Amino acid sequence: MSMIKVTVIDREGTSHELDAPTDMGMNMMELCKSAELPVEGTCGGMAMCASCHMYVKSGHALPEKPDDEEDMLDEAFHVTEESRLGCQIHLADDLDGLTVHLAPVG
Repeated sequence: MSMIKVTVIDREGTSHELDAPTDMGMNMMELCKSAELPVEGTCGGMAMCASCHMYVKSGHALPEKPDDEEDMLDEAFHVTEESRLGCQIHLADDLDGLTVHLAPVG
């Protein structure tokens, strides 16, 4: 199993360092849910809601946002240049050291 380390800062500012498998096809939303962090993922990872909205704080190069992710972020609150949907950040070896901050709800 291939593992990387990612850091998730929750809405209270607490930092959680997580071991993240890169060989299971998981995304950041699923990783946060498995760690029992407050990420809903209401749509099940289909980029049809913004309940896994997070800010990418590290300098990692992520793939371009697909149109459906852009459309959802257009409707979300508290969107910044760092905004991404966690369900669209697929865990991969090149994301070792990734740091994200969970966006406020509502």
